[in-house]
Amino acid sequence: MELFWFIPTHGDGRYLGTQYGARQVNLDYATQIAQAVDHLGFSGVLLPTGKSCEDAWIAAASLISVTERLKFLVAIRPGLMSPTLGARMASTFDRLSGGRLLINVVTGGDPEELAGDGLFLEHDARYELTDEFLRIWRQLMRGETVTYHGNYLDVEGAKLLYPPVQRPYPPLYFGGSSPAGQVVAAEHVDLYLTWGEPVQQVAEKVQQMRQLAAERGRMLRFGIRLHVIVRETEQEAWKAAEDLIQYVDDETIAAAQKIFARYDSVGQQRMVELHGGDTSNLEISPNLWAGIGLVRGGAGTALVGDPATVAERIQEYADIGIDTFILSGYPHLEEAYRVAELLFPHLLVAQRKDMPETAFVGPFGELIANEKSPEVKPQSQVREVAAGEDEVAPAGR
Repeated sequence: MELFWFIPTHGDGRYLGTQYGARQVNLDYATQIAQAVDHLGFSGVLLPTGKSCEDAWIAAASLISVTERLKFLVAIRPGLMSPTLGARMASTFDRLSGGRLLINVVTGGDPEELAGDGLFLEHDARYELTDEFLRIWRQLMRGETVTYHGNYLDVEGAKLLYPPVQRPYPPLYFGGSSPAGQVVAAEHVDLYLTWGEPVQQVAEKVQQMRQLAAERGRMLRFGIRLHVIVRETEQEAWKAAEDLIQYVDDETIAAAQKIFARYDSVGQQRMVELHGGDTSNLEISPNLWAGIGLVRGGAGTALVGDPATVAERIQEYADIGIDTFILSGYPHLEEAYRVAELLFPHLLVAQRKDMPETAFVGPFGELIANEKSPEVKPQSQVREVAAGEDEVAPAGR
């Protein structure tokens, strides 16, 4: 199981829908998150793309030298860049980072934003362009000289002179819920991504994609994009979820939903359908909460609960074929630590192998009385103590 985190280049804070508790996202802050995530043992980070974000390629490149193992999932944008330019950028990044690039293929789902970028194609036509882009891009990355004449793209004698470290090219990640998008994924990509829908809906999508890929003689891996709100107890976790949207009012929700309504992204439409702008029933399946999607585009659901429960829900996704979990939480620096400390011990996460096996190599906590190393206590024991605390606490506490 691989766990990724998120670099919030479009903003961060303690609450949604308000400037209260917000923080500035700059290079220093992005560096703090990247270095924390690298140290904690996450496999990589996703950097978002779009007009609301700092440019993903420049942001990711600025973090190469301040991290050691961390991989960067960065978007290529068919229709906004040429496949030859995209290949050069990817190859350069992969070489300079020592093979730490992952490619997120983003076709785009907001016609108004795409028009601002000079792309005026309808939904399915954009995926036809994406198909042509990836045909050229993949051949270039394999070291071939490419001449291609399509409906949208033409190249003559295109060649990539400097190959990437990862061969034949950095892995391709892709999320698209429409039939047109799924065909592109089955034809070209390595890992198919979905946003955090209920397990049964994700299972149906996974099965559908497996079939489409098999028809083309290919196999896919699968990943999911989720937020996570994990606390030591279930009650604390749900309280944190409620606190996250405490400043989100009906006016803000209506304004956000009006913007989402213009999207022709099937994935975004599916996110909206999970809550319909209604705050009365946001737990759409056990421990899966749709409150974030009231005002946030893209990934709009979070797993909420104590560590054992959240781990159980993650395992349910793993059981249907998901092996990569791209997680996030607000604010992203503190929540990266919380997820690693509370959730990682419950999951089969790849462990770092660069630590020497000597005494006092963490995590071990603070020494007791300046001498004794603290013991590991089962999480169940901790929860039992917390649950019974009111019964044994002295009066007046």
